[in-house]
Amino acid sequence: MNYNWRTIDIDQYDEDAYTEDEILASFESQMPADQAEALAQTQNTDVRNLLTRGEYGNALLRALEDPPYGRHLTQAKAIITQTVVDTLSLIRATDIESTISTLNFDQKDLLMKYLYAGLAKPEVYNSGVLLTWHEKLTKIAGTGCIVRVMSDKRTVL
Repeated sequence: MNYNWRTIDIDQYDEDAYTEDEILASFESQMPADQAEALAQTQNTDVRNLLTRGEYGNALLRALEDPPYGRHLTQAKAIITQTVVDTLSLIRATDIESTISTLNFDQKDLLMKYLYAGLAKPEVYNSGVLLTWHEKLTKIAGTGCIVRVMSDKRTVL
């Protein structure tokens, strides 16, 4: 037997090795995809109404409520990500820091998740706006926010 030791998957012999399904199972939402999509549409409508009235801070707060977590909720995630990015695009650059300062600890982390989700798709979202928000959010929330987002298994896109 001539095996190349670099190509052997040693984890297959480890009884205690976790699979991706086992790791992510605790983060899965029990909500059906169609129900999550309907809630995302409702949330999108609420945010649009707040934006129409000029309540940008409240619109961002509403957009950051109850993010859909789970691998089977891709459509709901896309709707909410689009909603958050659209909201960020409408807030003036001079108001970014004051808007961020109204967010609590968890909302800042969630906003950072959406910023990275948007930056992952530069062909869809305006990276310039997202980078401005990233700069201001990092200035206020610190680099710990980035570390928490990168190490969190729950994704928003």
